[in-house]
Amino acid sequence: MGREFLEVFEGWADSYDQTVTGHDVEYKEVFLRYEDILNDVVHKSGLSVLEFGVGTGNLTQKLLDENKNVYGVEPSEPMREIALEKLQNYTLTIEDGDFIDFNKPADKIDTIVSTYAFHHLNDIEKNQAFSQYSNILTKGGKIVFADTMFENKEEYTMTIQSATQKGFINLAKDLETEYYTTIPVLQEIAKENGFTVEFTRFNHFVWVMEATKQ
Repeated sequence: MGREFLEVFEGWADSYDQTVTGHDVEYKEVFLRYEDILNDVVHKSGLSVLEFGVGTGNLTQKLLDENKNVYGVEPSEPMREIALEKLQNYTLTIEDGDFIDFNKPADKIDTIVSTYAFHHLNDIEKNQAFSQYSNILTKGGKIVFADTMFENKEEYTMTIQSATQKGFINLAKDLETEYYTTIPVLQEIAKENGFTVEFTRFNHFVWVMEATKQ
């Protein structure tokens, strides 16, 4: 359930915050407008938030600063440790878990959020996740995910070719290895599980998906 990529993120934990600020040239465009992306997710979130893939806690901190109640889920122990140290002055629990295998919060959740992580699930698992979230959220509840996704398969293929031509071998390998999907696939998954969905583009790679339970 996405945990096959866990080793990569455990090795990335110490340098992740540098990467998102543009220090890694290969991923600079992926994280272009990073602060705007996080702020948009926060803006579209309600007061009681379940966050998947907390990572080093960047989105979490913004949510907490807006006085939202956050229930964090993160499968990587090194990432959890960094996030908890960064957020030590906040009241927060971050549990071990992933998009599908997690402890459901006892309190009512009105928004489920994630940034730069949903691509760890293949399309079948994405559908399974949406099915679970549909059972957690009531009418009007939202899924707000920011992630790399593509308008169609052609754009996906061209992006890999472009990365290869630029010598961005790590980026090209990442795009080929993980489960990056297309907007039409996500639209269908959302519809099947009782959500309407809108997409907002922030850079060539990243869109914010806002799915609302009907």
